[in-house]
Amino acid sequence: MSAPRRPADPSGLERYYVLTGGRSRPGGSASSLDVATLIVTRTAPVPGMQHEHEEILRRCRDPLSVAELGAHLGLPFNILAVLLTDLLDAGRVDARDPIPAHDAGRGPDLALLEEVLSGLQRL
Repeated sequence: MSAPRRPADPSGLERYYVLTGGRSRPGGSASSLDVATLIVTRTAPVPGMQHEHEEILRRCRDPLSVAELGAHLGLPFNILAVLLTDLLDAGRVDARDPIPAHDAGRGPDLALLEEVLSGLQRL
């Protein structure tokens, strides 16, 4: 009886375990990440970096949401969040709220909404 054959290229859970070093959830700096959070590169990749970290830095030269980044890399959110934690802690990326703080308190234009409502009522 021979030993079971191992795939040459790890995939699935085994691949994710290797990518994250066995971590299953992100640490402190990534606790506020969600799929709409924008990621922006602060530094260029350095030789010897993990391939996925390099790819994140390349793709995020312009702001990119965590959801878009996960789709490009083919990674689930929790795995990507662990990788982003590494980069956030190293100061290699910034995580930004998709709604700028100065606009967060501003609601919709009430006058415009009233005009739309009035127009709809006339129909």
